[in-house]
Amino acid sequence: MSPDKVRRDKLCVLEDLPNIGKAMAADLRLIGIHTPEQLRGQDAFAMYDALCARTGLRQDPCVLDVFLSIVDFMRGGSAKPWWAYTQQRKQATVRRHA
Repeated sequence: MSPDKVRRDKLCVLEDLPNIGKAMAADLRLIGIHTPEQLRGQDAFAMYDALCARTGLRQDPCVLDVFLSIVDFMRGGSAKPWWAYTQQRKQATVRRHA
């Protein structure tokens, strides 16, 4: 869903989250996340690694940006477009591989 349309009081299904459509919701279900509430306490990098392992493919790094956005949102952050997390992902990736 577009971040500007998200309503925190209406989070029933994954597609109610910012930046989540049918395809990304399917990816989340592949790694065992079926409800928005299950994102509380999750690590976006671990989710990304799990999706890569589950599909046997290295996913586009933008998928990690989306995961960062929804984990942050479920921690109480504002609904932002996924690309607002690209710099955070790049900085964290450099630190993880240093």
